[in-house]
Amino acid sequence: MRAAIFLSTVLLGASVTTALATDAATCEGLRNTVFSGGHVTSARVIPAAETLPEYCEVRATALPAISIEVRLPLSGWNGKYYQAGCGGFCGILGRADASAGWINAMRPGLERGYATATSDSGHHGLSVVDAAWADNNPHAERDWGYRSISETHRVAQVMLEVFYGSGSEQEIFQGCSTGGRMAHMAAQRFPEMFDGIISGAPAMNYTDLVGTKMSYLMQVNLDADGNPILGPGKDGLIGDAVMAQCDAVDGAEDGVIADPRACEVDLSGLQCTGAAGDDCLTEAELDVLAKWRQGPVNAAGEQLYPGGIPEGSEPFWWLWLTGNADGGGRLVSAFADNFGAYMAFDQDPGHGWTAADFDFETDPARMSRSAGFYNADSPDLSAFRAAGGKMIVWHGWADAIVTPYKTVDWYEKAAEAAGGEETLAENVALFMVPGLDHCGILAGPSGLTQAGLDPMTPLEAWLADGTAPTSILSAN
Repeated sequence: MRAAIFLSTVLLGASVTTALATDAATCEGLRNTVFSGGHVTSARVIPAAETLPEYCEVRATALPAISIEVRLPLSGWNGKYYQAGCGGFCGILGRADASAGWINAMRPGLERGYATATSDSGHHGLSVVDAAWADNNPHAERDWGYRSISETHRVAQVMLEVFYGSGSEQEIFQGCSTGGRMAHMAAQRFPEMFDGIISGAPAMNYTDLVGTKMSYLMQVNLDADGNPILGPGKDGLIGDAVMAQCDAVDGAEDGVIADPRACEVDLSGLQCTGAAGDDCLTEAELDVLAKWRQGPVNAAGEQLYPGGIPEGSEPFWWLWLTGNADGGGRLVSAFADNFGAYMAFDQDPGHGWTAADFDFETDPARMSRSAGFYNADSPDLSAFRAAGGKMIVWHGWADAIVTPYKTVDWYEKAAEAAGGEETLAENVALFMVPGLDHCGILAGPSGLTQAGLDPMTPLEAWLADGTAPTSILSAN
């Protein structure tokens, strides 16, 4: 699974054709590199800092508008390549330090001596929930959907050939959320491109998840005047009641729900018997909770997306669903509104459209074009498996925005398509993590965040000697 096939697209500038020593002068010389379908915009040396080595940072553009960053260790390159996905609607070229978090994490590869790369997926955005770039722009939607994956890989391999004199001997892709969707897209659309793939909390079906499900979550929480029914402040009350009923179901009272599917929660005891207050739930609030747990359905009661919001995710609701007293959070609303306005439909309704406008009877069918660009939830991994690829998929059981039930559903269907779970396990490993927020962004009751996960070490071992992974928890 090497990408040297792309070398035929390279036209090297005279100043770099003979300079293959990995030093500052060679790094700066990369500015003169010309490649098919794009150009280098900058090249500079970044000093070593903390756990990151000194490296050459190359910025390039793959036409029409994919901004790519490649990071090349000046010494100690391990001969391998690591590509990072991006989060949300992307649009922000990531940093390699810890603050990049779930958005663009090149750090895990760079720390280990990999040459690394990522992209903004083909557009500039004001934030990761800004989708205005997609307004009647199918080319940008295509680049965000899948093309930026292969273009980032192609351009990075050109830089490796010029800087080191050879391409990489092994390639790994890692991403979470939208990056997880990209990981699945890579396995399905480019099955021979990456030897190893890590997919975290994958938003693998964007039209049904962001278009349908998130609109549903917002709509069922609106009163007759369009105001939220369940707002900030009740998450603690609900979460405590859920934990009291579900914590010990797995046999251990440890403040973590091992599998929310194993617990049937009854919150009727919290219903207000007098005046509504912070210590009880109104009938309308209980109705919202029931619909959130169920997930989206149409008028006939047909499930439109697997599962709803899992028990145990309540500590994270302020960020994703309800907001907080300071007006922060509630990102599901921002994602649903922007996706529907600019990215979802064959004809974009544009500014002013909100999740309240989504029609569950007719609108799912209106997302056919974008579904072809964005969605990567096919259970057929036969081409990736035939190429010898290894894939680790992980998801937090307490994910309130990208439901873990979809990932489990996909895995079960992938096992069936492969001829059984034992056969699938030769190439794909699934880890469901109790108590973990979406991509481990926020720390829950257990304190676990993404920093406590390390899927890279077991993937490297799997690729090196065939040792199948048994855990993705960090040993540190």
